[in-house]
Amino acid sequence: MERQDGGINQQKLRKSGKMAVAGLYRRILPSPPAIEFASSDGKRLFSEALQNGTMEGFFKLISHFQTQSEPAYCGLASLSMVLNALAIDPGRKWKGPWRWYDESMLDCCEPLEKVKAKGITFGKVACLAHCAGAKVEAFRTNQSNIGNFRNHVIKCASSEDCHLIASYHRKHFKQTGAGHFSPIGGYHAESDMALILDVARFKYPPHWVPLSLLWEAMETVDESIGHPRGFMLISSHQKAPSFLYTLSCRDESWMSIAKYLIDDVPVLLQSEMPENINQILYLILKSLPACAGNFIKWIAEVRRQEEDGSGVTNEEKERLALKEKILEQVRETELSKYVAAMILSSTSNCKLREKDSLSAIAANVCCQGAALLSGGLTSRTRVCCKATCLKCFIVNGDEPTTVVSGTVVSGGDEQEVDMLVPESAATLGNQCDSTLDNCILMHPTTSDVLTVLLLALPPSTWSDIKNENLSAEVHHLVSAENLPDALQQEVLHLRWQLHFLKRWKNNEVDDNVLSPAVG
Repeated sequence: MERQDGGINQQKLRKSGKMAVAGLYRRILPSPPAIEFASSDGKRLFSEALQNGTMEGFFKLISHFQTQSEPAYCGLASLSMVLNALAIDPGRKWKGPWRWYDESMLDCCEPLEKVKAKGITFGKVACLAHCAGAKVEAFRTNQSNIGNFRNHVIKCASSEDCHLIASYHRKHFKQTGAGHFSPIGGYHAESDMALILDVARFKYPPHWVPLSLLWEAMETVDESIGHPRGFMLISSHQKAPSFLYTLSCRDESWMSIAKYLIDDVPVLLQSEMPENINQILYLILKSLPACAGNFIKWIAEVRRQEEDGSGVTNEEKERLALKEKILEQVRETELSKYVAAMILSSTSNCKLREKDSLSAIAANVCCQGAALLSGGLTSRTRVCCKATCLKCFIVNGDEPTTVVSGTVVSGGDEQEVDMLVPESAATLGNQCDSTLDNCILMHPTTSDVLTVLLLALPPSTWSDIKNENLSAEVHHLVSAENLPDALQQEVLHLRWQLHFLKRWKNNEVDDNVLSPAVG
């Protein structure tokens, strides 16, 4: 694990029962080999690099420069700094109404207490960046060379749209401590030096180092996992990578499902030799792991501004409209019709029947609110939630927008519901009737989720089907090339996430940091 020397000392002191230590105010930066950023030479290097165009990324980074809040939080501080510099919206609040990346929010791949005690590995920082919605390209030194590294440093230093985080050992710079993460803020071509924006600002200031020496510092092996360190390029996606579905390494059930779909399904199909599409779906659904009911998440959410009383923004409305478009495309696929019929079949014995799923109950809550508005709610209507709340917002002089909120319960599980109600009476009448028995809603059901998961499986999943006619039919049903562009992007992103989570489940992430190119 990458950790600061302060983290090691604190751990040893806890074991010995001695917590009193002498206070330290910074360290003297060993120079050479480093050149302090604020020194006269450091200023000259900055000025010359600025003139040459290799300090473009510096200004965004310096605007969000932060000090790690714990001795072992260098990876978290570096990543939150870069995510904020890229203006990636975390989608959840930090403090008060503000959405902002902070180390405390980077917990999806490793518990913060564990990071605080032991630090974090290279692969898990890459995982965190991926979970945060960034585009990540990660390279250990044995997967690259110094020439490629220099080119990547120059590329990021010359752009505001990409930033580089280096994982290196401090000993090569004659600094105290061990493994460390920090962003690279610029590059000076004539001297071949890189600017390290050290997030341990309580210890060392930003400093220039020879790029060749930085490469040597990255070539060191992280002894906790037995693999060399490296660097990662982090940039923002041009558009949201997923609109309907996402998988998270926070949830054990999602990782188990990923492993089942990618590892077990091909073996199942090979051994059972199904003769038609219905048999294939039956085999897949009947063998779902016991945790399958937990992994279906209802993700057609409405994110709205909260504390100031304003409503759903036009941007969020557009995002909802695109979600509805993609969901329509899901339901128009031939595969969707097979899946829906199989789940409804009394012979499927499926663990994920629509009527029992938390997502279906949540969908009914939206219909309940819509029926309330139309005066169609009757005494015969089933009440499926602890509380239902209706709120109306007006955005930029538009017609009122209504949001139905509630908490639905299924067994011991609860799920918050927050959904736009159709704006016109005609649309309302098409989607929900007064008894709520025929809800045709524009948010995902169990069959929708399973359809997309099946579409997202690697093409190799179906390669062992012996029946040639059946194999051709399956490939026609699941081929991403046959899908509309919006759904195709959703499917390919989910395919990458499934592959990533399966590797994570098998503890393979640190053996080979993945790139998003998944076949």
